[in-house]
Amino acid sequence: MKNLITALNLFVCMTVITGIVYPFAVWCCGQAAFNEQAEGSILTMNGRIVGSGLIGQNFSRPDYFWPRPSAVNYNPMSSGGSNLSLTSMQLQAALKDRKAKFPTGDAPADLLFASGSGLDPHISPEAAHIQCARVAHMRGVPEVDIMSLVDAIAEPRQAGFLGEPRVNVLRLNLKLDEKYSK
Repeated sequence: MKNLITALNLFVCMTVITGIVYPFAVWCCGQAAFNEQAEGSILTMNGRIVGSGLIGQNFSRPDYFWPRPSAVNYNPMSSGGSNLSLTSMQLQAALKDRKAKFPTGDAPADLLFASGSGLDPHISPEAAHIQCARVAHMRGVPEVDIMSLVDAIAEPRQAGFLGEPRVNVLRLNLKLDEKYSK
C-alpha cells in the first residue's frame, strides 16, 4: 500500500509540474521575449486582419509581389513539401511553368521551388528585385520607387550572421497598397 501511495503522489506531482507549471513558464517566457510571434504576428490593414507575418499567402495578381510556390497550396493545416525529386516529370513541368512567368526565364531558386513547409512567408531580396519591373509597370510607378520599397522592407540576417537576408511578401504587399494603391 505504501508503494501505491508513493506512486500516486509522484503521479500528481509530475502532472502538476509537467502539465501546469512548465507550460505556464514557457508561455510566460514566450510572452515576455517574443510577444509578437507568440500572438501570431497578426497583420492588419484598415482595422481588418489580413494575415500573419509567419505564414505565406498566395498572391497571384501581377500588381503584387509573388511568394515562393507552395506544395500545399498555402494551407497551414497540411504544411509540408512536395518530396518530388529533380527527375520527377511533375516537378519538371511545374518548374517550366514557374520559369515562364519571368521575362528572362531566369529566376532565383526561391521563386521556383517550394519551401520545406510550403508556407514560407519570405523571399530573397533578389527574388523581390526580379519582380520590381512587373509590379512597377502594373501600378504605374517608377521602378526605382518599388526597388526602394523592397530595400526598406528587407530584413537583414538575424543577429548579423544567422540565415540570409529576406523580404516578407505579405508585409511588402501591404506596404505597396499603403503607398501606391490604385
